[in-house]
Parts: sequence; structure tokens; C-alpha cells
Amino acid sequence: MAKTILVADDEADVRAYLSAVLEKAGFSVVTAADGRQALAVVEAERPDLVVLDLQMPDQTGTDFYRHMMRQDALRDTPVIVVSGLAGRHLAVSRPFAVFDKPIDPDEFVATVRRALGVTDD
Repeated sequence: MAKTILVADDEADVRAYLSAVLEKAGFSVVTAADGRQALAVVEAERPDLVVLDLQMPDQTGTDFYRHMMRQDALRDTPVIVVSGLAGRHLAVSRPFAVFDKPIDPDEFVATVRRALGVTDD
């Protein structure tokens, strides 16, 4: 069964690109365009990993992360930050990894696999 990854980013082209990269690598992907949508998706879908942009409308990625960490069932979900925002490494207290935009797809998929404990067969 494929691991599910939430891609939360306000830029449709970034969501599409990251979704395509992850789906090609065999993952199931759900998306959200802002922090409020991301919180609803993470509560309903319980993804195995969250790929998070920090600067989004309605609710920032940082605010989403704080809400997620307050929920016992979600706080152990690994988060990979993908953002061009300065100081992004400080915005989330326990990111598994932090990537600058644009990202290298091979390095990104390798990091996702490590975060999920998935090995190449």
C-alpha cells in the first residue's frame, strides 16, 4: 500500500510539480492550497508525511504546523519544509528536512523515502 503524502503549497504549479514527482516515485498524494485546507486534509486523511510551504494565505505553514503539533494523533507526522522564505529553518521546530525552491527532485524523493523509512526494492 502506497504511503500518503500531503503537499501543502499555495502555488498550483508547485503542488502539481511535487505531486507528479511523488506519484512517479510511487506515493499517493493529497494537496492543500493553504494552511486551513491543509489542517482539514491532515485530520481527515492522516497522511504519512507532510510537505509544507511556509508562506500561504489564510493560515501560514507555521500556524498549520503549530495546530498539527497540538494534536496527539498528528504530532509524530514527519514534516519536510519546501520554501523560499528566509529563516525557514526556524519556522518549524522539528522538520525532517528543509528544501529551498526550486528543489532537486532526486534529492527530494530520497529525503521523503528516508523520512518514511521506505527502502528501494
